[in-house]
Amino acid sequence: MTGPVVVGLDGSPASVTAAWWAAREAVDRHLPVHLLHSWTTQPLDVPVAQEAHRKQQYGQDVLQRTEAELLHRYGDLTLTTELVRAPASQALLEHSETASMLVLGSRGLGSVSSFLLGSISLHVLGLTRCPAVTVRAGDPAVETGWGRSAVADRSEIVVGVREPGPDADPSLEFAFTAAELHGTGVRVVRALPLTTLAAQQLALSTGSPDNPYEAEERMRLTAALAPWRRKFPDVPVTEHVAADPAAHVLLSAAAHSQLAVVGRRRHLSHLTWKLGPVAHAALHHIPCPVAVVPHD
Repeated sequence: MTGPVVVGLDGSPASVTAAWWAAREAVDRHLPVHLLHSWTTQPLDVPVAQEAHRKQQYGQDVLQRTEAELLHRYGDLTLTTELVRAPASQALLEHSETASMLVLGSRGLGSVSSFLLGSISLHVLGLTRCPAVTVRAGDPAVETGWGRSAVADRSEIVVGVREPGPDADPSLEFAFTAAELHGTGVRVVRALPLTTLAAQQLALSTGSPDNPYEAEERMRLTAALAPWRRKFPDVPVTEHVAADPAAHVLLSAAAHSQLAVVGRRRHLSHLTWKLGPVAHAALHHIPCPVAVVPHD
């Protein structure tokens, strides 16, 4: 990845928290940051009149204030700003063609109402061409940094794998790269199909302690992770396989993670987009930053 880390900045506390997270990530990855504000798509509670010039002035103030704060803390950060007329979602999606990642704010647990409204954020997350990360307002990890005392219980990066194979590679690449940068481990989570539950119950009823299907699936995951272990030899890897609903397995595994990573299939048309139920659950309920990584 060589493109900038693009932040959707609307001046809300959530978007400012996202900008702080993006700046730290950009410094670690040796990437520039690009702060983007759409003056036609501002929060409903912006205390300015509706005249265009006042809204543009508000946008310029937001960009300049955040730029000054980030450069004060990260003096070696390369940072640019952009005030656009285009709707926020359109501008972000256009930037996703060349960006390394997009970063959006999220107001709190139970919602993804960041960068103005949830529908806008979900639209961007469902169509972005590059990884997109949501960061919750007030996340202590943003202010204290990775691995500090305030977030000592955040010990690993969690990545969900629906099926071992090429579709999972972009998410694994993102997770392992982040883990290597931040000196932490990766927990690879896979939920087996619900049919496995019936197989487990049958095995228990017949007195058999083993489930051949589950054992085979664990071996498949181990084999799929072998290239990543070789590529990132210093990253500890934990394999987490469970026969339970996928969203439940991921949420439980990510309760104390530094970053959660989920995949999302790319869509051929901007008229059609969809985030799966696991991605929805992660975005709504996981307290740490959540990365949505598109794959073919």
